Amino acid sequence: MLFGPLGPSLAPYVRSSRTLSKWFKPISSWYANLSGYRRLGLVYDDLLVEERPDVQRALTRLTPREAYDRAYRFKRASQASVLHKDLPKSEWVNPEEDVRYLKPHVLEVVKEDQERHVWDTINVVRK
Repeated sequence: MLFGPLGPSLAPYVRSSRTLSKWFKPISSWYANLSGYRRLGLVYDDLLVEERPDVQRALTRLTPREAYDRAYRFKRASQASVLHKDLPKSEWVNPEEDVRYLKPHVLEVVKEDQERHVWDTINVVRK
């Protein structure tokens, strides 16, 4: 899917090709490390724009543990930002720990919205 609810993505196409994966994997790892969110203790889904209605509804579906971890990561990153220092290297998020915890919830909300739209705009024809 090129255009999804979280924006345009060529990831499925790149993952399906061995050659493209071999070329893009080092570049994507370099870019993720360069962006600096892992040095503040954040994971990728913490960067999603919360003002979107589908993301807000997805946030309400998090388990209490996931919600607590998210709030803790934000508080820790805010403190590091105020001090103008990165976290100690032992507290950085490793690429293996950077999992998409919010994306499945957002996709589920979008599917529900699409289904609701289909049912709300259905045309009933009387025979």
